[in-house]
Amino acid sequence: MTSSSNTSPSAEPSSRPRASINDVAKHAGVSAQTVSRVANGQTNVRASTRERVRVSMQALGYRPNSAARILKSGRFRSIGFVTFNLATLGTERTLNAIAEACEAAGYTTTLLPVEDPTQLEVAGAFSRLEEQAVDGIILVMSAELDSLDELKLTADLPLVIVDSDAELPYTIVDTDQEQGARIALEHLLGLGHRDIAHISGPATSFSAKRRAAAYRQIMSDAGLEPRPVVVGDWTATSGMERMRDLLASAQPPTAVFAGNDQMALGAMHAIHAHGWKVPDDVSVVGFDDTDDAAAYWPALTTVHQNFDAVGRQATELLLSIIDGEPNGTQKVLVPTRLVVRASTGPARS
Repeated sequence: MTSSSNTSPSAEPSSRPRASINDVAKHAGVSAQTVSRVANGQTNVRASTRERVRVSMQALGYRPNSAARILKSGRFRSIGFVTFNLATLGTERTLNAIAEACEAAGYTTTLLPVEDPTQLEVAGAFSRLEEQAVDGIILVMSAELDSLDELKLTADLPLVIVDSDAELPYTIVDTDQEQGARIALEHLLGLGHRDIAHISGPATSFSAKRRAAAYRQIMSDAGLEPRPVVVGDWTATSGMERMRDLLASAQPPTAVFAGNDQMALGAMHAIHAHGWKVPDDVSVVGFDDTDDAAAYWPALTTVHQNFDAVGRQATELLLSIIDGEPNGTQKVLVPTRLVVRASTGPARS
């Protein structure tokens, strides 16, 4: 009779001793200190070296002791991200930039969407993130809360707000909305347009409100009477409907400044359906510079927002607050630039 072994093949991996930091260092051909830096997410390691260490970690099955790291540093190395609307281009790109910046700094991100933009909902989201052990929070507050004057979101966690009101007592990072509206309108004014309409985003949006206020101010500064702002909801359908109303008026405008590219797309659709041409009869400027703006008919002149810079700066500021660097409450505005394409031209006679 053949005797059987008590140790099955499937048990062999569990009998292998756990790889140590020195094992990884030897396998990767680096020092143990370099392995520690990679494991702790420090950025002062060459990208090629970091990748070699990570390959060795994977090959040896090495797992850093996260509990020990937390006890040693007092950090969870995790950032919470709260937003009201994941569907917008700005939120999507800002989130991507934050996630990339956090990863480069050795932090993970936890996303928590809020269904209703109320103070109670946001406070609840913050409480859940505190329970999940994050070191700080980035809030994309693209719409007004119900009680801004009494807003107290968190007493314990560092906080940076993106896309918000300048009066809040927190560090804020945003696109320079006024500067973006100004370069768009100055472009149209320079082409001879004096009757410019503005299709705004929803009244609850901070960015829409600031662009609309800038429109009124810039038109007044030019000695022109601004038209009443017409309000859309960021969709192409709303831009098409608002443009139809403008074209049906006794005196259609010679140019339209749309609050985003989607509403600009809808506006151009309405102009074409009216039998008019863009820009011969009406010039159109958008805001965002979406990936397909150059493929619109005609290619859309628009204001380029640097969402990547907004996300990176928000992350850098939050990490500096976590590190204890004094910065108070800052207001950082990221500049825009105008991308001129075929949808704008001289004003019609």
